[in-house]
Amino acid sequence: MHKAVLEGLLFVVGEDGLTIDQIKDVLELDEESSKNLVMELKKDYEDESRGLRIDFLGNRFKVTTKFEHKAYYQKLLENPETNFLSQAALETLAIIAYNEPITRVQVDSIRGVSSSSIIRKLVAKGFIKEAGRSELPGRPILYETTHEFLDYFGLSSIEDLPKIDDVLKSVEEEENDSKDLFSSKYVEEE
Repeated sequence: MHKAVLEGLLFVVGEDGLTIDQIKDVLELDEESSKNLVMELKKDYEDESRGLRIDFLGNRFKVTTKFEHKAYYQKLLENPETNFLSQAALETLAIIAYNEPITRVQVDSIRGVSSSSIIRKLVAKGFIKEAGRSELPGRPILYETTHEFLDYFGLSSIEDLPKIDDVLKSVEEEENDSKDLFSSKYVEEE
């Protein structure tokens, strides 16, 4: 059971990964048992019928894709049928574009949900890139938009983005138009 829970935990934390101390605390295991559990799961993932693996990166255990399958992942990202931006991706891109450079945690705070997987996809698509490290504790990665982002949206520079005040005014006008429709009185003619 602990192995299945560990697998789920690694999935939930995404690119943040887990330290051995976090695994010990959450699963209430000693250090040796925690290490053995990670090694068992890592061995399960080594089977060639699996597309993921467990890596130890940055002092954390993380679920990653297998390098030998990279060509297939690239093909998927380049396929026009799968190369669209979801509402969540557009929201994340807008947050990054208007606040760049920005950390993933700051994006999460604005969105109210985790953006780890979306940020990975946006990096893979070339719309955002790492722009250094923040001075915040832990020195998290900063993200900013790329030239590909500008090209995709037909912008010559980031300054060409609509101003937030203009966007808010437009939204307010739409809301007022909707209110007028519902508050108007219709009179039936006889």
